[in-house]
Amino acid sequence: MDGSVALPIIIFLVVVALVFDFMNGLHDAANSIATVVSTRVLSPKYAVAWAAFFNTIALVFFTTGVAKTIGTGIVEPGLVDTHVIFGALMGAIAWNVITWALGIPSSSSHALIGGIAGAGIAKAGFSALVPVGFIKTGSAIVLSPLIGLVLAVILIFVVTWMCRRTSPFAVDRRFRFLQIFSAAAYSLGHGGNDAQKTMGIIVALLYSQGLMEGDFHVPLWVAVLCQLAMGLGTLFGGWRIVKTMGSKITDMKQIHGFCANASGAVTLFGATYLGIPVSTTHTITGSIIGVGMVRKVSGVRWHIAANIVIAWVITIPAAGSIGALFYGISTWIW
Repeated sequence: MDGSVALPIIIFLVVVALVFDFMNGLHDAANSIATVVSTRVLSPKYAVAWAAFFNTIALVFFTTGVAKTIGTGIVEPGLVDTHVIFGALMGAIAWNVITWALGIPSSSSHALIGGIAGAGIAKAGFSALVPVGFIKTGSAIVLSPLIGLVLAVILIFVVTWMCRRTSPFAVDRRFRFLQIFSAAAYSLGHGGNDAQKTMGIIVALLYSQGLMEGDFHVPLWVAVLCQLAMGLGTLFGGWRIVKTMGSKITDMKQIHGFCANASGAVTLFGATYLGIPVSTTHTITGSIIGVGMVRKVSGVRWHIAANIVIAWVITIPAAGSIGALFYGISTWIW
C-alpha cells in the first residue's frame, strides 16, 4: 500500500469500525431492554437510556480478553491487512442491516466473526483461520444459549419456590424493582463483551500497519471510543427486534424478565472473563426460552424460536460471503 494514502485509509477503517459498533448497539439494544419494556417495568425511552449507560461504562469492569480473541484468534495475525479489515466490517454491517430490516435478532458478534473469516479465506484460503479460536467461538454459538437456558430454568424454580407464600401482587411489585437491576447487569455484560469485538478489529488494524508494538493490548482511546459508539447506538434502539425478543417468543411477567436477564448476565460475565466472544442475542434468547419452558412448554412459540435459530446458523456463512466479496472489491480500490 502506498504510504501517501495509508493514513486516510486507516482513519476511514477506524470510522467504519465505529459505525459497526454503533450498529451493534442499535441492533442488539433489544437484548438488554426487551424484557423490561415488554413487562412494562420501564418505558422504551427510559429503558434505552438505562441500557446505554451501562453499555458505556462496561470498560471499567472487564479486561480485554475478548478483543484479543477477535484480533488474533480468528484469522492468522500475519495475514491481517486493510483489505481483510474492510471485508470483515462490511460483511458484518451488511448482514446487520439485512437482519435489522427484517426484524430478525441475529448475532452482530457472529456477523463480525463471519466477516473476518470470509475476508481471510478470500485472501489465503482456509489456512488463514486459527483453528483453536474459530472452534472456541463456534462452540459458544451452541453453548451460550444453552447455558442461558439452563440458568434461567434453575433461577425461575428457585425464585418461584422462595415466593411460594407471597401474594402475586407482592411478587410483581418486588420483581418490578429487581428487574431494573437485572437489566442493568445484562447491559453491563453486553457492553463488556460486544464492544471488545470492535476494539479487537481496530487494534488488529493498527498492528498490521506498524502503528503499535509489543504484546496485543487495547489503548485507552480505542476502548473509550468503542464503548461510546455502542452506548450511542443503544440509545437509538431497535424496536422491531424488541417486539420479537420481548413478546413473540413467550409472554412474560416481571419475575420472568428478572430471571431471563439475570441468567443472561451471568453467562455473559463468565464468557467475557474467559475471553470468549459470545452472542448476546443467542444468550438472552436461550434465557427467555428457559423461563417460558418452565411456565409451559407450549407457552414458547417454537416457530418463532426456530426462525431465530435458522438466522443463527446462516449468519457466519452469509456474513463471510459478503466479507469475501468486499475484500475483493477493496483490492481493486487501493
